[in-house]
Amino acid sequence: MAALEEMKRAKVVKVESEDSWNLFLSQASNHGCPVIVHFSASWCVPSLAMNGYFEELAHNYQDILFLLVDVDEVKEVAAKMEIKAMPTFVLMRDTEVLSKIVGANPDAIKNLADSCVQSTTVPQSDSV
Repeated sequence: MAALEEMKRAKVVKVESEDSWNLFLSQASNHGCPVIVHFSASWCVPSLAMNGYFEELAHNYQDILFLLVDVDEVKEVAAKMEIKAMPTFVLMRDTEVLSKIVGANPDAIKNLADSCVQSTTVPQSDSV
């Protein structure tokens, strides 16, 4: 499947349409993969400034699917996700929104990624 190939090849995958959005979310959900989405706009300086950081996170967190959505190119998705400001970062699992960060806040976004990693690890037993 071409979409799955693209997910493996690219660190940050650009969403081109509502159909590709639905496909990426469906595949991530089927594989139990958390998703962090960067809702951006080409005219938004803070959004553009976060692109490099978002790409760096994608390289460091291999078990998370990182998606980039340009709100002007994929308006249906931006409207469905109720995106009102850019940049907005959304953490999703099983197609459900778990957290939303509005604004360029690298520390908060890294915390989102860290929370994904922690939630997928098996808790250690405290038995003696």
